[in-house]
Amino acid sequence: MAIQGDLFAAADTLQPVQIPGDLPLLRHQLLSWQERLLAHQGPLFAGEAAPSSGQGLLFEPGPGDATHLASSFSPLGLQPQALSFWRWPQAPQQGAALYFVIDRPDSGPATAYPAPALLLYVGETAKADQRWKGEHDCKSYLAAYQEALQKADLRCQLSIRFWLDVPETIKPRRCLEQALIQRWLPPFNKETRGRWSTPFTAETKTGS
Repeated sequence: MAIQGDLFAAADTLQPVQIPGDLPLLRHQLLSWQERLLAHQGPLFAGEAAPSSGQGLLFEPGPGDATHLASSFSPLGLQPQALSFWRWPQAPQQGAALYFVIDRPDSGPATAYPAPALLLYVGETAKADQRWKGEHDCKSYLAAYQEALQKADLRCQLSIRFWLDVPETIKPRRCLEQALIQRWLPPFNKETRGRWSTPFTAETKTGS
């Protein structure tokens, strides 16, 4: 038996539940999980104000501040690439970057947004052409996520997008990364997995 967070619980009232490790996630469970994520991210993609997270800013963001930049940035404006971009003879991007893994499900939860998108992960790197090579925790989540959707007869369209106009030095780049994570709450980042009760690495073949 594996202990796994209840997919249906509200973000602030999650309770552990006993689920057999080999029991596949059902279609309505996956759609419910996506709907909860879209309830937060949908307004951000649509350019509306972010729903309250219960935490206020310690200061008013000004021009150039990481929070200000994060609040005016939309990852959908970046060029999507296949997750296998690093296998290409020459990577299309070099140097420092923030990167975003996005799903555009073509069959999924009904929402008020005409083209649902899910921002699953935000990361930063000093070497955009190399960061996705080799081991990466997010790869395991994505593999398990794709497998769960496939078993439930749901499709996904995953892409990775790079923001190259970011600080070269690591500290301000990570500040911007954290501001974006706090704004979008992507479920595959370690800072937010508990909020969404992300189930996609519990007792799976892909590991964690």
